[in-house]
Amino acid sequence: MSDTLALAYPFAGRWLVQNSPADRVPSHGTRMFATANAIDFLPVDTRGRSAPFTFGSLIRPEPPDRFIGFRMPLFAPVYGIVATVHDGEPDHDAFRGLPSVGYALTQRRRADGGWSGLAGNHVVIEVEQGAVVALCHLRRGSITVAPGQAVTAGFPIGQCGNSGNSTEPHVHLQAMTHADANRASALPISFPDGLPRNGRVVIA
Repeated sequence: MSDTLALAYPFAGRWLVQNSPADRVPSHGTRMFATANAIDFLPVDTRGRSAPFTFGSLIRPEPPDRFIGFRMPLFAPVYGIVATVHDGEPDHDAFRGLPSVGYALTQRRRADGGWSGLAGNHVVIEVEQGAVVALCHLRRGSITVAPGQAVTAGFPIGQCGNSGNSTEPHVHLQAMTHADANRASALPISFPDGLPRNGRVVIA
């Protein structure tokens, strides 16, 4: 297995890079659940917005379907075999402005609930012995693959959602050494144009 796992972008359109390991490791501020080299992609419009920001955005949660990314298709980023699928977690409201502060204060509780509570609905693809890729926060009921199924890069696997530990619809991607994040170590990743930094908009 190579040191760095080469992946395709698992989406089409314009996506803003957040929590990139190109800027820091651990990228999400923790090494729990093999997330040290994870990366987030947030769908945005041509003005760089995930959704219109109003006064209401400052003071109250917003439904996920207000965001352009909700229901956007997601694709396998690599050839492999689907190792595990988890579905059934609700797509909760999104949190921006003041509501995001309250949501952040409950993160410890969600972490105590384990990997599935944080990842929400997700698909894990085994790439090779000792390397898997997980795509997380998928929309409930949108996953179109099953364990044991072979997929190629670009194969539809589900839709962008807001399940698990997510403040607004986006996709979280990470590579690790085992399908069970409790037993895995993080693996570094790259894309055809390298590893994008925070704040860059990727157009795929």
